[in-house]
Amino acid sequence: MVRIRLKRMGRRNYACFRLCVMDAREERDGRSIEDIGYYDPHKEKFEEKFVFKRDRLEYWLSVGAQPTDKVRTLLKKAGVALPQKRKKRRKKAMKSAE
Repeated sequence: MVRIRLKRMGRRNYACFRLCVMDAREERDGRSIEDIGYYDPHKEKFEEKFVFKRDRLEYWLSVGAQPTDKVRTLLKKAGVALPQKRKKRRKKAMKSAE
């Protein structure tokens, strides 16, 4: 599965993050398929904090990439329409033998 998630960059005690498309099995700072933006929590305005390529993001969402919870929150703040989060199906309880 392909995930859209944040990769930590920057120096010690001053974290910045890249918005990356990665295989879900990769490490947090591992190899990414594509970098599509960045998030700098130290900036003042949200427009400067979170910058991304909207066309590439929409492409990856259309082919089934799943954003992590933090990325989903940031995208909602930025006004991006996201597909509904899939809910896990519960197994039906087995009927007890009477």
